[in-house]
Amino acid sequence: MLNTASIIAEAEAKAGISDTETNIRRNLERLLASARESFPMSAAGEDKLRAMLLMDAVNRLESLKWVRAYPEIADEPIEAPVFLMGLPRSGTTYFQYLFDRDPRFRLIRTWESVMPAPPPGLDAASVARRRAAWVELQKNRRHAEGFEAMHLYDEDGSDECHAFLEQSYGAAGLHNLLRVPAYFDWLLDGCDLVETYRIHKRQLQCLQWRGTRKPWALKYPNHVIAMNEILRVYPDARFVMTHRDPAQVVASIAKMSFKLRAMRAAGKVDKREAGRDMLHFIARHIHRIMAFDAGPQGGRVIHVDYYALVANPVREMRAIHEGLGIGTPDEVASGVAAWHAANPKAARGRNEYTLEEYGLDAAAIRTRFGDYVRRFGIPAEADGLARA
Repeated sequence: MLNTASIIAEAEAKAGISDTETNIRRNLERLLASARESFPMSAAGEDKLRAMLLMDAVNRLESLKWVRAYPEIADEPIEAPVFLMGLPRSGTTYFQYLFDRDPRFRLIRTWESVMPAPPPGLDAASVARRRAAWVELQKNRRHAEGFEAMHLYDEDGSDECHAFLEQSYGAAGLHNLLRVPAYFDWLLDGCDLVETYRIHKRQLQCLQWRGTRKPWALKYPNHVIAMNEILRVYPDARFVMTHRDPAQVVASIAKMSFKLRAMRAAGKVDKREAGRDMLHFIARHIHRIMAFDAGPQGGRVIHVDYYALVANPVREMRAIHEGLGIGTPDEVASGVAAWHAANPKAARGRNEYTLEEYGLDAAAIRTRFGDYVRRFGIPAEADGLARA
């Protein structure tokens, strides 16, 4: 049953503790209300969604349980984390994999994001157990057709922060999985994203506890909507942001949303509706980017040209490291170059789509987001690729 009280009650029973983070229930209620209003689901889709929301609640409560048992976890410092962000579909996952060539940083592993408890530092054997469970789970997992071409995803690779933000039902990416426009707007206008990032931090503390401390590199494109809130939780956070033609971004995220929604929808998903939704989705992201850039903290963001990054990642990573105040060791440069050579564009399949099939027009999008394009000198996709 897609009911907040039922999901939380079952999670409490599974985790063995009571849920004192009562504001999270409001987030879940908003999400479910928006889904009921705008996204009719198949029975199988509802079952999948409930299982996902339950897992989110269990993982959140498990971290809360560990902190109650070992209060020192809450004192674990998360020092100078690097938030890797940009508009969705602007190369942030590719960027994340380049950062993962650098042993000076700690990244969330895919199996950790799905099964973060127990803390790896408490019992080294639990790491192998959890990893084995995740690998086995992935063998039987079915994605949308062509998902591998849309999104880099490896069983033991680095993962983004979506799962940790989803634990508090504060992840903008939920609007890609489900059609929940009212929830998405409320997320930006009414949700307590500071609480969302405090829960995010708690998971990092659990993962880091009794382990080697390194700066975290934390990728999620939608971090751009919450930079002010991130700084309230991580005052010494550093931001690195990719930029790509917004017309290409809107088309690509429209296709991904269409594919992901189709896995749960009761009927046929409307491509043009997905296009309209994602045009608004990206518009709100760009508004947050521009507002932060114009504010007192705007200068702390390192900006990255997507096309330059794809063409010469070693050169761009050197510039990024310089912006972070660190050098680029030869072994890191070699690792970045090797990964780039081993993972050429379209190596996992071609991700083909057109703006027109989603009811979109490239010139109109670039005109609408003209201030953003001019501020960061973003070329049209064809020009950017040709220049690169």
